[in-house]
Amino acid sequence: MSAARKIMLITGASGGIGAELARIAGLKGHDLALVARNRAALDALADEIARYPGRSAPRPLVFACDLAAPGAGAAVESFLAEAGAEPEILVNNAGYGVLGAAAESDFSAQLGIIDLNIRTLTELCLRFSKALIANNGRILNVASVAAYMPGPGMAVYYASKAYVLSFTEALSQELAPQGVSVTALCPGPVPTGFGDRAGFGDKMGFVKLAYVSAQDVAQAGYDAMMAGQRVEIPGLLTKIMVFAASLTPKALLLKNVAAMQLRREKEGAE
Repeated sequence: MSAARKIMLITGASGGIGAELARIAGLKGHDLALVARNRAALDALADEIARYPGRSAPRPLVFACDLAAPGAGAAVESFLAEAGAEPEILVNNAGYGVLGAAAESDFSAQLGIIDLNIRTLTELCLRFSKALIANNGRILNVASVAAYMPGPGMAVYYASKAYVLSFTEALSQELAPQGVSVTALCPGPVPTGFGDRAGFGDKMGFVKLAYVSAQDVAQAGYDAMMAGQRVEIPGLLTKIMVFAASLTPKALLLKNVAAMQLRREKEGAE
């Protein structure tokens, strides 16, 4: 029986940070499995990576899947098993948010945030834990600067990222003795398709000053993961935002975040 194909599994790989992580990993020679809803975008990215000069790994595996749907984790596992592959690195990048007051926003979309950002991320970490331990593997979970503060106006999204950070840090402590490093990537504002799905496009107001490109965020996340860091916050201004949030009284922080989201809503409607 031949040995399993050792791959880096990247969710949300069709664009943004996920696609940039795939490109970086592809250039580094990793064997990849790319998962997202958009099959055409995944195939285009897999073809691009397969053409990298000097690359010896085969064309990345591609699996089109709605990771928020029931049974998605089992479907990913079955796909990899049929391909004779198992993860030695897991990158949980898939996620989305919804702009607006929680009680007034789309109910199913908000529950979908919990399904994708929390349930699926947790399931993949646990479902593939034995393979990751056997391979002395690595996990990179994409959280957000939102993990460090409550988010009125995007309450479920911010809460989901607080979960990702907390879960990742705890898991890093649990799995370290078994040879697995677990890293939380906490970017600030990144110009990707996230804003379009969330409902504010590129309307970020003053926080645009803290923009870090998807490529730079991906590089910072990859480097931190490979170094075994527990948490990475890309960008000096993003680090300052996190530090300032820790010093700001909660009542004032809540008002400031709520005002920022309200500006996004107004600008997005213009």
